[in-house]
Amino acid sequence: MSAPTHTPPPGATAVLVLADGSVFWGRGAGARGEVVGEVCFNTSITGYQEIMTDPSYAGQIISFTFPHIGNVGTNDEDIENTSPVALGCILRQDITEPSNYRATGHYNDWLAKYNRVAICGIDTRQLTKRIRDEGAPTGVICHNPDGIFDIPALIARAQEWPGLEGMDLAIENSCTTGYEWEETLWSIKGGYGKIGNARHHVVAIDYGIKRNILRNLAALECKVSVVPAQTSAEDILAMNPDGVFLSNGPGDPAATGVYAVPTIKKLIASGKPVFGICLGHQMMALALGATTRKMTVGHRGANHPVKDVTTGVVEITSQNHGFVVDKDSLPANVEATHFSLFDGSLAGLRLRDKPVFAVQYHPEASPGPHDSHYLFKRFVDLIDAAKA
Repeated sequence: MSAPTHTPPPGATAVLVLADGSVFWGRGAGARGEVVGEVCFNTSITGYQEIMTDPSYAGQIISFTFPHIGNVGTNDEDIENTSPVALGCILRQDITEPSNYRATGHYNDWLAKYNRVAICGIDTRQLTKRIRDEGAPTGVICHNPDGIFDIPALIARAQEWPGLEGMDLAIENSCTTGYEWEETLWSIKGGYGKIGNARHHVVAIDYGIKRNILRNLAALECKVSVVPAQTSAEDILAMNPDGVFLSNGPGDPAATGVYAVPTIKKLIASGKPVFGICLGHQMMALALGATTRKMTVGHRGANHPVKDVTTGVVEITSQNHGFVVDKDSLPANVEATHFSLFDGSLAGLRLRDKPVFAVQYHPEASPGPHDSHYLFKRFVDLIDAAKA
């Protein structure tokens, strides 16, 4: 990363500008243009395509700490949404050539196809340290092959962006009409499977849901009906589900909670088993009387250790969140079940008197380890018990 300067060095075709006036020159990739958002880092060494299509990254620009991005190429299977949701990405090295038998395209072409701007040649280690020490900044990536940049205008654009706090981004990333999901987990022999005879019916509220969550539920013989974020509790209960799932998603849980929390309260009161992940975890906590807050840096990567204090087991998890539930705000009828071993933050909770629980991290991974797949089975076990 070069020292801040307004004069492009030779060969610079892109620039990263932060709201504090920092200017970092690099080489452009993907689409030509500019994009503004919160700059965060992800420490995963695999799964850049899944990360870029994770709806929880709405409003954010991802700096990948792993330098070799692009070596797996791209395909039409390793996606969590129909198209990328993250605004752009920051890379240490130029995008590498595909070297994987499943690759059907180049990562640079994939970014350009979906109008996502990227910058290469940035010292991502230094940028990561800056974010770690000072918090996630607002930034602008501008890619112009002509090498002409209006730096004062880019700084002003970064400074004018309001930030994620107070933003309801779930409504923009939810489905607009409901649908049924039948696809199960991927295997090397047959790709994605299809559910046969379903034993249970789960309604999943889509706040920006990842496809691999749905696949995990379907793999446990759950017919999944996905509904938009603003679907009422009455409409959900009228579908007579055996359980309700609260999905991940982007933005401030307090903002999304304006319409989601009253619905979640009614669903909990119904006695149905309820399972929440990430944003769903945060809004469940709000519905139970707890509070949430914006984190300085957030947790984003596939190597986060979490302890399940109900079993004593430590699992390595995939995480992606910038807000967290205040563990000291939990009411007496809510038990803390999981904690991050990085910073001690709350990573899971459950109600003491109802089949209701949630975790802050991503048990479906994609990308990441499969240590936490048991949580889907825990949800199905609660459904079984409720139907017995």
